Amino acid sequence: MISKEVLKKIRKLEIQTKGLVNTLFGGEYQSAFKGRGMAFSEVREYNYGDDIRQIDWNVTARTGDPYIKIFEEEREQTLMLCVDISASGVFGSESQRKMDLAIEICAVLAFSAIKNGDKVGLVLFSDKIEKVVPPKKGQTHVLRLIRDLYSTKPEGKGTNIGDALSYVNRLLDRRAIVVLATDFQDDDYQKQLKMTNQKHDLVSIIVNDPFEDELPDVGLIPLQDAESGREILVDTSSKKVRDEYRKRKLKHKQQLDEALLKMKIDAVNVNTNSSYVRPLMNFFQRRMNRY
Repeated sequence: MISKEVLKKIRKLEIQTKGLVNTLFGGEYQSAFKGRGMAFSEVREYNYGDDIRQIDWNVTARTGDPYIKIFEEEREQTLMLCVDISASGVFGSESQRKMDLAIEICAVLAFSAIKNGDKVGLVLFSDKIEKVVPPKKGQTHVLRLIRDLYSTKPEGKGTNIGDALSYVNRLLDRRAIVVLATDFQDDDYQKQLKMTNQKHDLVSIIVNDPFEDELPDVGLIPLQDAESGREILVDTSSKKVRDEYRKRKLKHKQQLDEALLKMKIDAVNVNTNSSYVRPLMNFFQRRMNRY
């Protein structure tokens, strides 16, 4: 049974994200994600100036008049949302949690996809596969995906990006758009990232909360890892401690950025304390310029 609170969230998110799709993202999505190629559509009589390489010789021989083949872009695609719902996603120092931000971006992409006639599927993961919804078309289906994003309670607390991507690779038998939404609080997943990017069109949505980048100077405080449950006392009044923490976070970010760049994987960096509209628009623009 879905709670009234979840239904209210779904309705609010539907109105908000569909508005953005209709005004900003719908056309950009179609331009940024090209179809799988050109598919035969029909034949028509040859006109002066047509490319003679497109002449359909079988039809021409049968009718006695020259005919050419017409091709159209094979537009329909599959968008697979691969979303991290591990315990670290419930963190949020500002007005929203990292998970809420990821859900909203996924909703924008999903509504953009169905507006363009694409199918949308969902894989939710933590340190295990939590839920799978096969790709389908239609607004009702997308609303079901959003409901699952809000209502699915993970059994696992950790994050295993590698296993999630390996599962997606086994699940999809044709090339698809795979959106990986996560805070990347995991290690040893680069091999699977590379494999997924080779098989599919992989896009990484990197969800961050700025409070996690630096420790505040508030004295001795207990810090708990949301995924492992381990708790330690940290003296945040120590400049050395704060500097070391900042360096580690910066190093992790740089290593991730370098890995994605090396593998030519598109990335969208979003923060809980700022709008995702501009980063997403910039991403679409980069894609369109590339083509």
